[in-house]
Amino acid sequence: QVQLAESGGGLVQAGGSLRLACAASGRTVSSVDMGWFRQAPGKEREFVASIRGAVISVVYADSVKGRFTISRDNAKNTVLLQMKSLKPEDTAVYYCAARTYMSSNYTYWGQGTQVTVSS
Repeated sequence: QVQLAESGGGLVQAGGSLRLACAASGRTVSSVDMGWFRQAPGKEREFVASIRGAVISVVYADSVKGRFTISRDNAKNTVLLQMKSLKPEDTAVYYCAARTYMSSNYTYWGQGTQVTVSS
């Protein structure tokens, strides 16, 4: 079992920055795949970024490449999402998720944190 808790959301103006954090318990973040997803009102949840456990491999959605950075803080067992040059279309609830290497689906989810970008 993996428990996840997001923090760091809030209201920011377009062009601003926010850093989201996902604190994990039950497993170390270096032993599982960790991902960030988001869901805007009226839209389906979409992939944002992921970081693979043992071999640090990162993947980003095209819409956030060059603006968002996913990273791990192993000492704090936390995954971070640094978001820069935020746009109103980045407004969504952001979710942290985890999956074991043997799973094709993310099976553990946090409760989400709201990010609102004003124009």
